[in-house]
Amino acid sequence: MSPRAGLTTATVVDLALKIVDESGPEALTLAKVADRANVAAPSLYKHVKNVADLRRLIDLRVVQEMAEALRTAATGREGAAAVRALADAYRAYLRRHPHRTHALATAPDETDTELSRATHAVAEVVFAVLRPFGFDHVQAVHATRCIRAAAHGFAGLEASGGFGRPEDVDQSFEVLKTMLVQGLTNYAEKP
Repeated sequence: MSPRAGLTTATVVDLALKIVDESGPEALTLAKVADRANVAAPSLYKHVKNVADLRRLIDLRVVQEMAEALRTAATGREGAAAVRALADAYRAYLRRHPHRTHALATAPDETDTELSRATHAVAEVVFAVLRPFGFDHVQAVHATRCIRAAAHGFAGLEASGGFGRPEDVDQSFEVLKTMLVQGLTNYAEKP
């Protein structure tokens, strides 16, 4: 194989994400990425240190994409409408990319400043949506965790076929969003 012209770190991540999207994160190997890139595996070391580094770059990309999806969803909305839009955006992203849940499930190592910044960008979108509720910082952190747990949990269960009953899953998600909004409103009103 000859080196592929135009191969960049971003292209390597794109190819790796295609493997993850098709077969899950456990299927990712440098050999498979190299095969997709039509290069020998050692050629990838110009772009990534090892498979762990590639996984970190995947996590970074996924978190950045999620931040952008949430930011876009929240733009021009506030209060209940913004909370519902965040939940919809989170679910929609994981519906399109069900094998990416792993990248959003773990807090980054704080020494990884780039990934930490990207993760904080996601939180900042949610904090901005929560501002009209009047939460102090600690309350906003708790509320953000609850929104994330609800949206991620629902989307993860849905992606793994965890809703086996015949009742409409979309209706269940509407109920979840209503419960989130009511819960946030009640939490904001508590003394």
